[in-house]
This record gives sequence, structure tokens and C-alpha cells, in this order.
Amino acid sequence: MRIAFIVNGEKLLGVISDADIRRAMLKKVSLSCEINDIYNKKPLTCYIDDTKEVIIQKAVNRGVYEIPIIDKNNNLVGIETLTHLLKHKTHTNKVVLMVGGLGKRLQPLTANTPKPLLKVGNKPILESIIENFSKYGFKDFILSVNYKSEMIEEYFGNGDKFNVSIQYIYEDKRLGTAGALSLMHDYLNEDFFVMNGDLLTNINFEYLKDFHIKNNAVATMCVREYDMEVPYGVVNIDNNKIISIEEKPTHSFFVNAGIYMLSPTVIKNIPKNEFYDMPTLFDKLINSNENTISFPMHEYWLDIGRIEEFEKANNEYHKIF
Repeated sequence: MRIAFIVNGEKLLGVISDADIRRAMLKKVSLSCEINDIYNKKPLTCYIDDTKEVIIQKAVNRGVYEIPIIDKNNNLVGIETLTHLLKHKTHTNKVVLMVGGLGKRLQPLTANTPKPLLKVGNKPILESIIENFSKYGFKDFILSVNYKSEMIEEYFGNGDKFNVSIQYIYEDKRLGTAGALSLMHDYLNEDFFVMNGDLLTNINFEYLKDFHIKNNAVATMCVREYDMEVPYGVVNIDNNKIISIEEKPTHSFFVNAGIYMLSPTVIKNIPKNEFYDMPTLFDKLINSNENTISFPMHEYWLDIGRIEEFEKANNEYHKIF
């Protein structure tokens, strides 16, 4: 790639490229010198939650072909190349979208329209989800449908008008976020995505796939950090003695983000045609000592489950996407 990264531990200090070395040689700098006065200490970087479009735009504006990817702590986590970003790569991994819910908390909006067809940013929520997967090269979809399924199928059809392929699995009864997978055994022969159909996110699905495969996981769950402030002063006590008082402390937790990547081997753990949710599946895999891992998300993410979240999504859509 004609570039090297200079790091201290995992912290990115800078980069040194073929061009940097050539410029140094033109200045008669010896090849035996140290690189401290040669390398670029302020290189173009992108964050792990930057979208493909953002990275391409930054690279083009700066005329850079290799871009180091860092996290919020300036740790080097990877590299993107302009050639790779502009290459239209198609993956064979299937994407299972759970879109059969009743959307009760979004009444009256869902009285005559299934939740996945509610419009955010002038297009249905489900269309945004499919477009986001598609731009990362994932084009093979299975929609698990139930409530007003005929409206969803009429809008999306076989996926041709969206340049993707769409199949439908019909739930005769509510099967939960994992139960419907028991109906798809014949469709899923390699690692696949599962995602709730009411999420708005700009996560890089290629990163998620690479992370899942690299860690040899049978199940990967995307998690979000969630902060909760205690509205009172918390008193820490040891045998009736007050040790300290924390005024309105904030506690952080990781919560399930409703996006997963699974190995097809996990399907055998799901009872046939019964209600079964994803946390229960993970509990079973954990108790069986299977390799279940988490993928921390820093990207935009919104669960559109209530009216106020639907309104927030519409207010933020054009700014984020």
C-alpha cells in the first residue's frame, strides 16, 4: 500500500508514505536518518463510525488513497483505501429483517400502515435499511412478515426496483426476534445478518461482518452504551457506616442494539415454529460455551418504537443521512 503507520502502543502518531520518503531524498536526507522529521504528524484520518461516503469525500478532497481508521481514543483500528471504497463489491451473506411486528406503540400511525412502511425522510423505514445494506454490497434479503404483509410485499416486490433480491417468510403467529429463523433453515447456509425492521442506523455492515469472521464467532450482537442518571444522591454504606455520597451519579451500561450476525449452526438451537426471542438464543449459546461476542456501536442508531422516536427520526434524518 506504500504507507506505514507510526504508533505508540495503539495510538496513531502519524504516517509515512512513499511520497514522504521521496521528498526527504530530494532534500538529501540520508536513508539512515530517523523518521521523526520526515513522517506526517497530521495525516488525514477517519473514524470507525464514518460512513463510506464521508471517507470517500475526505480522501478525494485531500487527494489521499490510503486512510487510517481510528476510534474516539485515537487508537488505530484499520485502514481503508480509495480503490476498495470505490469498488462495487457484492457479498453473498443474507440479511434477515424482522418486519412482522404490530407496532402497537406507534398507534394510530400503524392502524392502516405496517411500521416498516412508515415514512422517515420521505421514504419507508424499511427502504432506508435495505439501501444501507445494499451500499455495502449486501443485496440478498429475507423479510419475515406478518402484520399487513401484503402491503410490504406490494411495495418491495422481489426487490428488482431496488437492485436487490427479496424473499418473504410468512409468520402465521408471532415468533419473536429469533423464532422466525427456524423457518429459514433451508435458506441460510453461511453467516447472515439479523436486524429489527424499525431501526435507523448508518453502521458499516462490512466492519460488522469482518469483526464477526475475524473473531470466529457463532453469534455477534451489536451493543450500544446507554447512560442512566440516578436522580438522587447515592449513599454508599458499609455496615451502617456512610463511606461516601455520590450526587446524581451516571451509570453506563451496554444494551442490545437489535443488530446481529449469526452462524447458520445456531439455528438448530431454535425451537420450530415457536415464540423465541434473540436474548433467549444468546443465553442458550452462552450456557453452551459457544463463542458469542459483542460489537460496540458508536454510529448513529435510533429504535423507532414510539411516537416521540418517530418524530425524532424525521427531524434528524436529512442531517444524518
